[in-house]
Amino acid sequence: MEKIEIRRVGYLDPDAQVLIKAALADLAERYEDDEGDATPVDATDFEPPHGAFLVTYLNQQPVSSGAWRSHGEDGTVAEIKRMYTLPAARGRGLARAVLAAVERSAREHGRRRIVLETGGRQPEAINLYLSAGYQRIPDFGFYRDEPDVRSFGKEL
Repeated sequence: MEKIEIRRVGYLDPDAQVLIKAALADLAERYEDDEGDATPVDATDFEPPHGAFLVTYLNQQPVSSGAWRSHGEDGTVAEIKRMYTLPAARGRGLARAVLAAVERSAREHGRRRIVLETGGRQPEAINLYLSAGYQRIPDFGFYRDEPDVRSFGKEL
């Protein structure tokens, strides 16, 4: 039987860094760009109470991640970052589980709304967000002016 556990770790945790690097490599390949995602981030963005970085472990191995950080000035909105599942672990519902954990963590820290940016070359992500109740919102953030950006939001 597979054992699944979701833990909060620091952004600079070695397990988090493995998943972040894999996510950025995946994005670089999809978008044919060297960086994958050039959105400015700081490790402290993901420290409570201003954010959290979560890693999903499958049989003690890190296989997926999801994070949130504060967005905007009023402290009621969270932004999702670094959602990713290793290819070998896909199809087990891990992305949905970590998304629910990210939402729960943001809600526990007083956030009432959650937003994210993704892109048209990430149909799996778009399908996940739509099936979890997210709706298109005006584009925002680092990639807001890119033609392929897709922004979504949801009330928590």
